Amino acid sequence: MKLLQDKIALITGASRGIGMGIAKTFAHHGANVAFTYSSSEVPALALEKELQSLGVKAKAYKSNAASFEDSAKLVEKVLEEFGGIDVLINNAGITKDNLLMRMSEDDFDSVIDTNLKSVFNMTKAVQRTMLKQRKGSIINMSSVVGVKGNAGQTNYAASKAGMIGFTKSVALELGSRNIRCNAIAPGFIETEMTQKLEEKTVQAWRDAIPLKRGGTPDDIANACLFFASDLSAYVTGQVLNVDGGMLT
Repeated sequence: MKLLQDKIALITGASRGIGMGIAKTFAHHGANVAFTYSSSEVPALALEKELQSLGVKAKAYKSNAASFEDSAKLVEKVLEEFGGIDVLINNAGITKDNLLMRMSEDDFDSVIDTNLKSVFNMTKAVQRTMLKQRKGSIINMSSVVGVKGNAGQTNYAASKAGMIGFTKSVALELGSRNIRCNAIAPGFIETEMTQKLEEKTVQAWRDAIPLKRGGTPDDIANACLFFASDLSAYVTGQVLNVDGGMLT
């Protein structure tokens, strides 16, 4: 059963990691997928071709989600080429970790702009279309760090906590038009980024998780599938921790 047959999804930051996993899962479930990348053109174009091979429409767009102007232009292009947007996944994000005493203003601002302001930019850009359609699902990729905080990540934690407040407010504003807005808070997810860490460090994190393993991009993609599909038709304004029990 294909849960997203003929739906149109726009995913930011999908050239690798969690975003790529979401794009693949959505395509397998029949969604046409528009996605963005910032600099990784080669993997983005490879993903575009892979998704198209599944029989869906797919296109990669180079776009900066932190830019209000770029976001508006992106949505215009997607609407022109795909004909609508049913699902928006705000996934673009960066980290610039440091202790507060050593964190520069630029490092704080760039994380807030890429992780949080981008959610405002993209949601505002798709809002008019979803209001006209009287339907839509917006999914914001937060983090367990946005729920509990983490030393050395004041910028990242602030951006992800801000996403949660934004999510709940949008759910209240747009619910009467059948537009749902939810957030996902991933825990320790094993991607190419974590592969650069020492194995003993990764294993220590796994051991601290009740399910005794790190999550995978597919674990997050399946949660997104739930929120994007009619399975969650009566769910909005929620934050789903996908963390193996880390915050239990």
